[in-house]
Amino acid sequence: MTKIAFIGAGSVVFTQGLLADLFGFADLGELHIALHDIDPERLATAGGAAAAIAAERGMSPRITEHLDRRAALDGCDFVINIIQVGMGEATRLDFEIPARYGVRQTIADTLGAGGVSRALRTFPVLRGLAADIAQVCPDAWLLNYTNPMAMNVWYLKALGVKNVVGLCHSVYWTMHDLSALVGVPLDEVSYLAAGVNHQAWVLRFEHEGRSLYPALDERIARDPELARRVRVDMYRRLGHYPTETSEHSSEYVPWYLHDASEVERLRLPVGDYLRIVEENVALYEGTRDALKAGEPLPVEGTMEYAPQVIHSIVTGTPRTIYGNVVNQGSISNLQDGAIVEVPCLVDSLGVQPTSVGALPAQCAALNRAYLGVNELVVRAAVEEDPRAIRQALMVDPATSAALTVPQIWALANDLVDAHSNYLDPALRVRLSL
Repeated sequence: MTKIAFIGAGSVVFTQGLLADLFGFADLGELHIALHDIDPERLATAGGAAAAIAAERGMSPRITEHLDRRAALDGCDFVINIIQVGMGEATRLDFEIPARYGVRQTIADTLGAGGVSRALRTFPVLRGLAADIAQVCPDAWLLNYTNPMAMNVWYLKALGVKNVVGLCHSVYWTMHDLSALVGVPLDEVSYLAAGVNHQAWVLRFEHEGRSLYPALDERIARDPELARRVRVDMYRRLGHYPTETSEHSSEYVPWYLHDASEVERLRLPVGDYLRIVEENVALYEGTRDALKAGEPLPVEGTMEYAPQVIHSIVTGTPRTIYGNVVNQGSISNLQDGAIVEVPCLVDSLGVQPTSVGALPAQCAALNRAYLGVNELVVRAAVEEDPRAIRQALMVDPATSAALTVPQIWALANDLVDAHSNYLDPALRVRLSL
């Protein structure tokens, strides 16, 4: 029997999608789905949803619910991490506090003030998760979805987690949307992307051996509104299409969000993730209420990677996915030891990163700035160094474009104060010069 633990299973909508995909594989054999959450109501809702999806798919897995994380992990083969520490209230603070200083954010989960804050409050929970895995399922594959993806995976590797890969749908959906733009079915498209999570680059985009970039150029030229997207603007200037939405992409460079005219030109939805949080709460409540009323749940696949990884490792079916992994020469002009996003081969041997070579110089330069922030945040946690938090924000592209250095330190102090109950004690201090 294959045991799969969902950590943060109370993220019910995401859990539902992953289970719908997982239960779509008829050849996985017996499954034990162990659901863990710290919220009893959300945990019970996740359990009810799991049972309903299994029944709809004609599957009969063992489904258990656990408020105790270690019990859920005991003997696991796979661990899917989908936690969000602090939930909506912490996210709201990540927007409101920087906004007082004039910092605009759209998603705030990867870099910038929001990304740094989210990482620092997630790391203590990850440390506990890593310790539990080492004790009760040391050979399990940890499949991380929690953002900030690269920082979290980097920290997990620093803690010594043996098998961990970060999974994100950004490359897949970028290629899905690009294929639609140029009018070529996705299953006829060949592509290669690489870089860092939420800022990888489409290096090859081809159909029957010919580049589709000229077709994309023609499509953009016919529709001036496309030029009002951040990632189209970046593509036209950098020569390679970024693999995350314009909302995300705007936060990882110094060029857009600090300038009101650019926010207007590129139609950037400042604070957009707060709307998404509200929608997620409404979706959760709809699932909870439908289960209580005995109503059927919609069961839709998501094309997420975690079920595919599990299927490949269990059955030996070879696949290629995009994973966030330790750079060990996969991208030759990014630092070894950093977390990069590259094509990975998956089969019964696990997840094996491929070698991409060197990125275009301009793309690598932006990725290095991104990784510099990541490295400093991880160092802050590993070395218990509160100065490294401030240094991370000082080198962060969007934050440093918007604020003076004294303002950055004051912002860091306010974020630390606001989230102090989640942070390691050594990082809770205010610093001044």
